[in-house]
Amino acid sequence: MHVLITGGAGFIGSHLASFHISLGDKVHVIDNLSTGRMENILPLLDHPDFIFNEADILTWDGLEKAVWWADRIYHLAAVVGVFRVLQEPISVLATNIAGCERLLRALHNSRWETKLIIASTSEVYGNRGENELLHEEMELLISPGINSRWNYSISKLADEAFGLSYARQYGMDITLIRFFNVIGPNQTGKYGMVVPRFIKQALNNEPITVFGDGKQQRAFLDIRDALVYLDRIAHNPQSKGEVVNVGTNHEISIGKLALMVKNTAKSLSEIIHIPYEEAYGKDFEEIYHRKPDLTKLMRLTDFQPQWDLERTLEDLIMHKQQKEY
Repeated sequence: MHVLITGGAGFIGSHLASFHISLGDKVHVIDNLSTGRMENILPLLDHPDFIFNEADILTWDGLEKAVWWADRIYHLAAVVGVFRVLQEPISVLATNIAGCERLLRALHNSRWETKLIIASTSEVYGNRGENELLHEEMELLISPGINSRWNYSISKLADEAFGLSYARQYGMDITLIRFFNVIGPNQTGKYGMVVPRFIKQALNNEPITVFGDGKQQRAFLDIRDALVYLDRIAHNPQSKGEVVNVGTNHEISIGKLALMVKNTAKSLSEIIHIPYEEAYGKDFEEIYHRKPDLTKLMRLTDFQPQWDLERTLEDLIMHKQQKEY
């Protein structure tokens, strides 16, 4: 199988590339390296079935040829991370929406039968009540007012609308994936991802910085389980034209996560709290609960996660220690 991954030098993309190479597939990655990193795909560069182009999906003249070549496409290229979303609000909208639409046009002009997986986000659900399961058919909430905090979710909603419209108007095989906090090696805390930031601080015995009161809840999915989910979704013809939550529903507060990282790393770090305004700037709005309904995911994949959070953190800490020492 020929697999094209946009944003393939990023966290999820690089793992997908390695996963498909291990299955014997041919993989083509494009990435402009704005947030993706060469070191993520360095082990693959000499593999005969791996191709890499450093290119911007908005302008790359090889896109239509690459799309024609592919049997499956994962569209992951996007401006991501809370810090970048707040610092580059216009780039978030322009890049994420225009890049997705350009890919869809290229696919429409070439091979409609190619399977396209478009990455969306759990942030499209907005702020919800405590213990409310987030299911794919529920109404979505975007807070009123001009707040660039929501530009990322707005851009991903636009991508979903484009993807579903192409699927329905032209019968194209497209699935939208709403990711819920996937974690694993190659993920960086540079742009706001909490687990790699906590681990780095813990291993350096630096203060572990919890933003806000630490009561916000998240459910973390190991990248190894996420890869199986994505592959099974792509193989299942019933996923065509669907929006699917990909995550786990085992929540933990960020405050408890900080303590769990500290204890697992046997760290001497102090856990401190930093106000949102100091961390992100004025008028930042947090999402306190993000627990997915996984009914559709289970139906499409018939798979249960194999990695719990404790084991994932142990592996990540060991990986980080081996990498640095």
